[in-house]
Amino acid sequence: MKRVAIVQSNYIPWKGYFDLINMVDEFIILDEVDYTVRDWRNRNKIKVATGAIWLTIPVQRERGRRQSINETCISDVSWNMKHWETIRRNYARAKCFKEYGTLIEKLYSSVCSNMLSEVNFDFLSGLCEILGIDTPLTRSRDYGVSEGKTSRLVDLCKKAGADCYLSGPSASDYLDESEFSDAGIAVEWMNYDGYKEYSQLYGEFIHGVSVIDLILNEGRHASDFMISF
Repeated sequence: MKRVAIVQSNYIPWKGYFDLINMVDEFIILDEVDYTVRDWRNRNKIKVATGAIWLTIPVQRERGRRQSINETCISDVSWNMKHWETIRRNYARAKCFKEYGTLIEKLYSSVCSNMLSEVNFDFLSGLCEILGIDTPLTRSRDYGVSEGKTSRLVDLCKKAGADCYLSGPSASDYLDESEFSDAGIAVEWMNYDGYKEYSQLYGEFIHGVSVIDLILNEGRHASDFMISF
């Protein structure tokens, strides 16, 4: 059985995103769909002394024009080092910063594209490597994308040779499982319950922050606090 997940790219996403990657045989990034504002495409949260704050990649948007994620350009060439400086300043006392901070810094210093989708892909690949996740990451454009919220997912699964689709829980609002069933593809649902707390900085624990928080606090033991390992 080949299990596939198909998700839009996120910037430095939370640990659950990487559990989804780790639980499939191929992870397809769907970036031909519309870029959505105030979403996870170009921003995520880290934890600081005052709570959770956003790190946001500034992007260019043309007023009145729809644009896809993979058409979205970054508008500030120095965003990456600004983000790294914020991370360094707030995680310098994390117990695994000395060992793993250099790996995270390398991801930021090696940014070489001004396209949001490419940057997200490179960060996802690098963070998977740090976490020990070897699931192949592919792009929907490698297969070609059809129209329709569910039909495009079914079509991608068929082209990827999948007979099982693992979906995030938020898709339950629109996913038509009968279309998968008609194509002979089983649908499974990701469950994000059961995460343990780890030794996070700054008081009360927060689950919904970037996986960078977990890596810098737990290092090689990060997978102990994920549900897919």
